[in-house]
Amino acid sequence: MIILGLDPGLGTTGWGLIRAEGNRLSHLGNGRLKTDPQAALPRRLVHLDAMVAALVADHAPDAAAVEEVFVNANPQSTLKLGQARGVILCAAARSGIDVGEYAARLVKKAVVGVGNADKAQVHAMVTRLLPGVSIDGLDAADALAVAICHAHHAASAQALAPR
Repeated sequence: MIILGLDPGLGTTGWGLIRAEGNRLSHLGNGRLKTDPQAALPRRLVHLDAMVAALVADHAPDAAAVEEVFVNANPQSTLKLGQARGVILCAAARSGIDVGEYAARLVKKAVVGVGNADKAQVHAMVTRLLPGVSIDGLDAADALAVAICHAHHAASAQALAPR
């Protein structure tokens, strides 16, 4: 199964692509999608939609996983993040693939073992779980972590499914 992990952001969205074969995970790609902070919000959202749609078209993942929005102190920032996340969910789902959603604490627990891990710990564990990977920044590391979390949950669900 090929899984596209996405760490939403209006300015920068991290993406990570992995292959899951049973418990074995392998890295296929990662990076960051950026929008122009000087552009109007609707233009930024359209650009984000196009970039996610292109990722899905180029890599044909079997599933996608997106980190859920956290509420921060600035309501405007939270709203913009929510709008970006909605565009990302729509762009991924439009292709017909299943899209999983995971809280940040659940992603950290799946990758690091504790739900309050910091970004550096997540980055370090992703490099251990995907040996030899060169990660394009913390947003891409978070996106790979979301994909890894989805792989773990999908494997568990498959193992528990009635046969």
